[in-house]
Amino acid sequence: MSVLQLPDCSDDYVVPADAIAAFRRDGHVLLRGVASAQEAAAFRPVIAAAAMRYNNERRPMAERDTYGRAFIQVMNLWRHDPGVARFTLARRFAGVAATLLGVERVRIYHDQALFKEAGGGHTPWHQDSVYWPIDGTRCVTMWMPLIDITPDMGAMSFCSGTNNAGSLSEAVISDDSDAHFAALVAELGHPVSTPVPMAAGDATFHGGWTVHNACANTSGTLREVMTVIYFADGLTVKEPENPAQQRDLDTWLPGLVPGALAASEINPQV
Repeated sequence: MSVLQLPDCSDDYVVPADAIAAFRRDGHVLLRGVASAQEAAAFRPVIAAAAMRYNNERRPMAERDTYGRAFIQVMNLWRHDPGVARFTLARRFAGVAATLLGVERVRIYHDQALFKEAGGGHTPWHQDSVYWPIDGTRCVTMWMPLIDITPDMGAMSFCSGTNNAGSLSEAVISDDSDAHFAALVAELGHPVSTPVPMAAGDATFHGGWTVHNACANTSGTLREVMTVIYFADGLTVKEPENPAQQRDLDTWLPGLVPGALAASEINPQV
């Protein structure tokens, strides 16, 4: 399918008021039909082909660590494939992100395909913003399956109410983060969302500090998910607080220094 035949997703999606309230209270929300089934079906082969083309993971599952078993992860595909760019830069998706954050405009941090293989392991509990040298309370990730998924394919769970707590650990995605946050989730007693079936084109949106995980893929089907991370336009770069944030600064905010406007050439306003 050529780029010209792909949908442009330029129309608006009306986010219900109760969904906005739920996101700001809980740090996550599930929205149905952010993309139509037809739109998801059109983008699926384009994103899947690009993900497989740029994927560098060649190890057998048994030779990988916990992170490697969790998913095939390929980032910033929009920079390499014009078809993927139509998805990542879609005004409709950015509009939802801006509405949930309560801002006029957002910028792209990066996209990433997260394909959890059949037999793939769980994704450990973690907070995304441990990696990001920007204000994590003003960032949001869209997580959209490109096929219909059931919980046993590696659906997400969120610990509600953690987004406004800020950093709760310096642990990046690992066995250590899983153990730390599993204990913390039990201690806090906050509600944990139950994984639910999602149709292709449905999407969850979660804040940068929202504690979350995903179960293993015990089905026989590859879980095909595309994500886009957005942040509020006008944020500035903060001093990296750990090696992961320094790597992210160098990679996703190239050429910028602490205090600078977070607006490199690969962080377009959408």
